[in-house]
Amino acid sequence: MRIVNGIAQNYFYFASMVIFLIGFHTMLTHSNLIKKILGMNIMETAVFLFVVSIGYVRGRAAPVVGGEAQQFVNPLPSALILTGLVVGVSLTAFALALIIKVYQYYGTVDADEIMQIRSEER
Repeated sequence: MRIVNGIAQNYFYFASMVIFLIGFHTMLTHSNLIKKILGMNIMETAVFLFVVSIGYVRGRAAPVVGGEAQQFVNPLPSALILTGLVVGVSLTAFALALIIKVYQYYGTVDADEIMQIRSEER
């Protein structure tokens, strides 16, 4: 009962762990490079949810609303997530550009087939 109560109170953390594991499983089990990038994006989303949920405090206001200084939510995690979103989008765009080049060279986006083609070239 204690574990269920702990999960119910901290469902943000539990949800971010589940989402991270889904992305991790996707990256490990699929050999398609585009699916690996999708798994990486799912993992990024889980980390973003985790960091934002760390800064959230029930009953507190956003720092842009007037009030006492003690009643604000920490704005730093949200600001860091904005930077993380930009980095994540840039990384995804770069990885997709690399996959386009790999497809043009090898004719496939399957990592297992690419490794087989590379071993045959030697």
